[in-house]
Amino acid sequence: MNNKQKKILEAIFEIPTCANIKWKDVETLFLHLGAKITEGRGSRVRIVLKGTPANFHRPHPKREATKGAIEAARRFLMEAGVYHD
Repeated sequence: MNNKQKKILEAIFEIPTCANIKWKDVETLFLHLGAKITEGRGSRVRIVLKGTPANFHRPHPKREATKGAIEAARRFLMEAGVYHD
């Protein structure tokens, strides 16, 4: 994992929830961790990581994920067994 991906992982697990994370960076982190990403209708995306599925909406028109999306990403990572030290 490179430094940027480590910083994104740290930001996802940060409390209070960070609101300035680009969704593209979150998806890149998921891919690095071994996730499979499938495009859905419109802005929907289905992600499966270590057998754990999740559905997300890509943010638009802004590139930054909402706090709710980051919190959902945090729960998804925890369910998939990915924790931040």
